[in-house]
Amino acid sequence: MGRGKIVIRRIDNSTSRQVTFSKRRNGLLKKAKELSILCDAEVGLIIFSSTGRLYEFSSTNMKAVIDRYGKAKDDQISMINATSELMLWQREAASLRQQLHNLQESHKQLMGEELSGLGVRDLQSLENRLEMSLRSVRMQKDHLLKSDIEELHRKGRMIHQENMELCRRVNIMSQQKMELHRKLQASEPRDVADANTSSSTPYSFSIAQDADVPSNLVQRQSHQKEGEHCKTGAPELGLQLH
Repeated sequence: MGRGKIVIRRIDNSTSRQVTFSKRRNGLLKKAKELSILCDAEVGLIIFSSTGRLYEFSSTNMKAVIDRYGKAKDDQISMINATSELMLWQREAASLRQQLHNLQESHKQLMGEELSGLGVRDLQSLENRLEMSLRSVRMQKDHLLKSDIEELHRKGRMIHQENMELCRRVNIMSQQKMELHRKLQASEPRDVADANTSSSTPYSFSIAQDADVPSNLVQRQSHQKEGEHCKTGAPELGLQLH
């Protein structure tokens, strides 16, 4: 008779459990050894009993097998992560391509192209979008124009204030000039004109005054010339009398 099927579960009897552990451990070690020999495989087997005892088998070196296992595990994890990241980027690229395609179609429709496949509702929605966009553009344009007008008004007010300030300065300078002119006239001797008219010499002198020459300068020049003639005219008069 064949052996009945054993239910795979924990054996409650400690003696039976220990016997089963010894038999299956030896069989497992034997299979690991046969596998390494028959298939030229690097095999490492580690077993801990329920009491904490260690049993191991290695076809080469247990430390080398464990190091190789750690490296292979890390490479496998890196490969899995790289594969997962690659799949993530592929999905992201596909999503971006779809968005780009949708945006291109929407742009063409906004430009009035490829409208043959749209229904009445789609056309109505497109019209509403265009009206909203046009309203936004007009509002932005009005805002910019108002800003430019306010800036021009501000500059105009500044220029007006500068002109008013310049006019005030010009008026002050004109008043100062007039005041200086009056002071110069007041500083001249008052008897210059009387001296010119009440001179004792019988000769009269006519001096042509230039319109551009100041009156004070003309008076000074006339007075100087009269003095010179008075000095040189006396001998001449004396000679003529004899």
